[in-house]
Amino acid sequence: MPSQRRLRALLYTVLAAVVVLLFFTSQARHSRETGAIKDFYHKTMNGLERERGGSQQVIPAHDHDADGDIDEDDAIMAKEMAAQLKQAEQKAKENANAKAPNKPDDPKKVIGVGSAAGGHKEEEDGDLEVEETPEEHQVEVELDLILRKSPVIIFSKSYCPYSKRAKGILLEKYVIEPAPYVVELDLHPLGRKIQDRLAIITKRTTVPNIMIYGKSIGGGDDVAALDNDNKLAAKIKELGGKRVEVSKRFSEKSS
Repeated sequence: MPSQRRLRALLYTVLAAVVVLLFFTSQARHSRETGAIKDFYHKTMNGLERERGGSQQVIPAHDHDADGDIDEDDAIMAKEMAAQLKQAEQKAKENANAKAPNKPDDPKKVIGVGSAAGGHKEEEDGDLEVEETPEEHQVEVELDLILRKSPVIIFSKSYCPYSKRAKGILLEKYVIEPAPYVVELDLHPLGRKIQDRLAIITKRTTVPNIMIYGKSIGGGDDVAALDNDNKLAAKIKELGGKRVEVSKRFSEKSS
């Protein structure tokens, strides 16, 4: 059994430990309370300064949320501010480029300059027209002269059976005044070019191509079909108007 001296020594030791523990616990609580009071003080003062206009407010350089402390919230706000500044800088560059007086022209609007040129000229109505070559201009002039020869023009080829069929109907079966004008494209020096131009104008790439006052009524099969339906004379008069007279050269024999 321990002696009374040892018991007293043990008791003193326990009391000393309790006193030390109470001291450090009190110090830690005092430190937290002091920090909380300081934090409350800084936030209150900053709030009051902002209420007064903030002219004399002093905030640390990296205290972005102005709470008196530099913490994780400040780091997040710093990143957001950097992103906003970058976005604003990019927007400013785009606006400057849009207003730049020396902005390059659209390659489609460049006339005859380098490989990017479209080779076009802009008309007053905004449409783009392909510039004509001297040969194309010659074809246009020749085609215009041909269309003036007669209200009815038969574009044909001398060896084409479909052309022969259409010419037989229009020239032999009907009397048309003024008489149709026949152009044998295979014998014309510009025949190939004229046919290519007609393909653009009338959407027909083959012959025969029968035109009345510049409007195509079709080819050999179309003329034959109109004739079979007794509509050919009416079609020619419809497009030719009063200047064109059409009648059959002979009456169909009755069966």
